[in-house]
Order: sequence, then structure tokens, then C-alpha cells
Amino acid sequence: MAYVIAEPCIGVKDTACVDACPVDCIHPGKREAEFGAATQLYINPQECIDCGACVPVCPVAAIFALDDLPERWAGYARVNAEHYQAVSESKP
Repeated sequence: MAYVIAEPCIGVKDTACVDACPVDCIHPGKREAEFGAATQLYINPQECIDCGACVPVCPVAAIFALDDLPERWAGYARVNAEHYQAVSESKP
């Protein structure tokens, strides 16, 4: 997993990162049905190309390279991975 979105995103869900991502790996975007119910945004670890374009545009500094994820938010690596596992399991 290249990048992880952590706690500062909760409740904010600013989509500047979605717009900056060249491979569209951050979800849900504002136009996706899941956006309203989501508590935060997530980076798809299978699609992320490790470019870092999302990091400087995040207004709440919620995006970290996995190796730089602060210890207090280490659990967000699991939250992000589980989100994409659940999404892939729910698809037919």
C-alpha cells in the first residue's frame, strides 16, 4: 500500500485529492453513490502508483506514505485495506 488516508479526513472528505490523482484510485468521489455515507476517503492500494500527487493538495494533511504514517493513526492502514477488501467482496 503506497499511501493511506488517516483520521483528519473523517467528516471533511475534501475531494481535492480525488481531482489530483492521475489514476483515479481515491474513492468515493462526490459523484459516487457511496460519498454521502462514507466517513472518509480511501486510496485503493492496488491502483495507487505511488506518485504522491494527493499529498500536497489535502487541506487537512490526512494523506501519508505508509512508511510515514504517524503511530497514532497506524490503524488507518488496516481501515483502508479493509475498505477495499469489502468493496471487492461485494462486487459480483
